[in-house]
Amino acid sequence: MERFVVTGGTRLVGEVAVPGAKNSVLKLMAASLLAAGRTTLTAVPDILDVTVMGDVLTGLGASVERDVEGGWIGIDVPDEPGVAADGDLVRRIRASVAVLGPLVARCGEARVALPGGDAIGSRALDIHVNGLTKLGAVVDVEAGALVARSGGRLQGASIWLDFPSVGATENLLMAGVLAKGTTVIDNAAQEPEIADLCAMLTAMGARVEGAGSSTLVIEGVESLTPVAHETVPDRIVAGTYAVGALMTGGDVMIRGGRAGHLGIVLEKLVQAGAEVDVRADGFRVVGRDRPRSIDVVTLPYPGFPTDLLPQVIALESISSGTSLITENVFDSRFVFCRELHKLGADLRTDGHHVIVRPAQRLTGARVMASDVRAGAGLVLAGLVADGVTEVTDVHHIDRGYARFVESMTALGADIRRVPDRAVA
Repeated sequence: MERFVVTGGTRLVGEVAVPGAKNSVLKLMAASLLAAGRTTLTAVPDILDVTVMGDVLTGLGASVERDVEGGWIGIDVPDEPGVAADGDLVRRIRASVAVLGPLVARCGEARVALPGGDAIGSRALDIHVNGLTKLGAVVDVEAGALVARSGGRLQGASIWLDFPSVGATENLLMAGVLAKGTTVIDNAAQEPEIADLCAMLTAMGARVEGAGSSTLVIEGVESLTPVAHETVPDRIVAGTYAVGALMTGGDVMIRGGRAGHLGIVLEKLVQAGAEVDVRADGFRVVGRDRPRSIDVVTLPYPGFPTDLLPQVIALESISSGTSLITENVFDSRFVFCRELHKLGADLRTDGHHVIVRPAQRLTGARVMASDVRAGAGLVLAGLVADGVTEVTDVHHIDRGYARFVESMTALGADIRRVPDRAVA
C-alpha cells in the first residue's frame, strides 16, 4: 500500500497532456471480443484498470500485448474465446461487466461475476439484464455470477432504458451489432465514450446510427473484423486539472482536452471565476482570485458528470459563498465528504444534497481515497490546505489517472508517492 504526501501552498502552472479515456478504453477492449484476430488500441492510458481488463481478456483466451510507453495495446482474440470471466478480476473493476454483451452475442453464452470497483453506491444490473432478455437471452444469477445464454443468435428488439445507463447502453449496443435484425435502444446514454465505442464498432463493420444521441439504431451483421482505433481523450482527467488550476490560482494548458465534451463543466468554472481559453489543441484554464460559489447538479451527459463531483466539492470548500451540490447518479458519492471534513471543510449532507459553506482554511490531515474520483478530489484539496495532507489507498487513483504524481509535479505541485508506513 502507498500514499500520496501533498504539501499545500503551490500553484499549478504549465502544460499537461490528456491521455485516452478510462471510461472508453475498457469498453473498447471488451469490444475486441466481437471479432477474431488482432485489435489494436492507441492512446491507451497507463492506469491500473487497463491492466486488470487485460488480465480479464487473457483469462478468456485472448493474447494481450501492451506497450505502456508507446500508449498502445494489441489484443489477439481466438476463434473460440472462453465464456467465463475470472471472478476475482471482475470484482476488482465494474467496467469488466462490459464483456457480457460481446460474449453472449458472439459465443451464445457468457458467465460474468457480479462486478466490484468503487465504493460509491449500488449500480443495479437490472437494466443490462432486461435488455439482454429482450434480445432473446436467458439471464440467471448462478453462484454469484450473471450467466446469459442465447440458445443461438440474438434477435433484434426495441429496448427502452429506464435510466440512460452508460454500462447498459454499451453492453446492449455490443450485443445488438451481431443480433439478427434491427435493435433500437431508446433513452440511451449519450456520453462521448459511447460515441467512441460506436465509431470503433462501425469501423469493424457494424451498422450503427444515432451515435451521440438518445436513440441508437443497430442493424445486425453476421460478423465483424478487428481494427486499429484511437481512444477518445479523457474528459474527466481534463476536468480534474481544470478544477485544480482554478483552485490553486494557477494557469494550466490542457493539451488534448476537448472543450466540447466538457460544456457545462467549463461553464460552471467560468461562473466560479475561471478564465477559459479554448484552442484547437485543447484549452487553457486560469484562476486569479478566490473561487466564487456555484450550485451544481449531476445528471447523465450532457449534464454535469458525477465523476467530477468530488473535485467540485473540494473547489467549493474554499469558495467565497455557500453552495448546494446535488448528486443524482450514485447514492454513496458523499462518502468523500467525510474525508474532506477532516481537512476542515464546512459541509453538511442531506440525502442526495450537500451544502458547502466557505471554510476559513483547510488544514492538512490523513485522509482516505474511497474511489478514483474521491482520491483526485482529496489531492486537489491538499494542494490548497495548510501543511501536509496524506492521501491513503491511492491504488484507487492509479485506476483512473495515468502518472498522476508525475503530471502534478510537472505543474509545480509538491506531491510525493511513498510507502504507506513511511514517515512523511
